[in-house]
Amino acid sequence: MTVVTYALLLTLLVSSGLVIMLVLMHKGKGGGLSSMFGGGMSSAVSGSSVAERNLSRFTVGIGIIWFAAVLAFGLVLRVLS
Repeated sequence: MTVVTYALLLTLLVSSGLVIMLVLMHKGKGGGLSSMFGGGMSSAVSGSSVAERNLSRFTVGIGIIWFAAVLAFGLVLRVLS
């Protein structure tokens, strides 16, 4: 395997972990599994909308990096085989 393959694999693994953590940090919007496990209760100590917006932007950015890494890793593996 080449250095590019290892770099893409590392990028894919790190971005996958970050996407999982960031999605779990989002607050529930009501209904679904989040309210089933107590996430539907509103609290007076809830986060600000600015923090939630920034978390959403960061999640989308890491998701785009993850998607690009998946495509690039697939192309590199296709060329090497």
